[in-house]
Amino acid sequence: MELGLVGLGRMGGNMRERIRRAGHTVVGYAPDTDAADVHSLKEMVERLAAPRVVWVMVPAGQATNSVIEQLGELLDEGDVVVDGGNSRWTDDERHARELGAKGIGFVDCGVSGGVWGLENGYALMYGGDAEHVARVQPIFDALKPEGEFGSVHAGKVGAGHFAKMVHNGIEYAMMQAFAEGWELLESVDAVTDVREIFRSWQEGTVVRSWLLDLAVRALDEDEHLEGLRGYAEDSGEGRWTVEAAVEHAVPLPAITASLFARFSSRQEDSPQMKMIAALRNQFGGHAVEKRK
Repeated sequence: MELGLVGLGRMGGNMRERIRRAGHTVVGYAPDTDAADVHSLKEMVERLAAPRVVWVMVPAGQATNSVIEQLGELLDEGDVVVDGGNSRWTDDERHARELGAKGIGFVDCGVSGGVWGLENGYALMYGGDAEHVARVQPIFDALKPEGEFGSVHAGKVGAGHFAKMVHNGIEYAMMQAFAEGWELLESVDAVTDVREIFRSWQEGTVVRSWLLDLAVRALDEDEHLEGLRGYAEDSGEGRWTVEAAVEHAVPLPAITASLFARFSSRQEDSPQMKMIAALRNQFGGHAVEKRK
């Protein structure tokens, strides 16, 4: 299968490689990028045989909106656009409506896997009409982890990004719990090896998880996280999760508290946020702020 891929950054570049390893042809485009296969969206579209599938993997918001608007002018009836970025799910309905008026299909896809996705595969949550999803299915199969799970048609347009938003909200709360436990252990004189306590939890406990494994990895690199500033950004999806909870009157005390804890990290050098920052760097390659 042929695929056009817009965006060759930390996620997109590795996704292109994984899709190619599965035997598919990928024509990648990103402006001012040496690794690009073509030098414009127009050239990318011209290189693909109709009916085309184009996957957009650029930052949410104006960048995504602009690319999808341009594709709407370049693609033909019967083509399909996939938004694989972290777009807000309410934007998906507008994109589907505007592209649909031109006979172009639209699928939204939440993607999780970070910098580890190339080798381990990406968890995929996608929304859209069954006929449009079916067109993209070979690419979903190439990207997903091996085995039965890791990929789901979550529902109508918007469902994929909504599911990914909730996934990230849960991720916020889980990271916060590890961070609070780590800080408490570090604060007690009787506890002499916090790193090895975390390591011991990797087997036989109910909290064992990939996040715990990444916490141990971070502590192996910097046992007390002394080189990090206690500051952690929020991606936006945590905010959207809380906003959706308010809109639907669903109580989310743990997720909401974890979001507000990140806000507090911007006011002081929070020990908990060192662990949050370390975990975000481990699983997603997100930047950390070093202590000056």
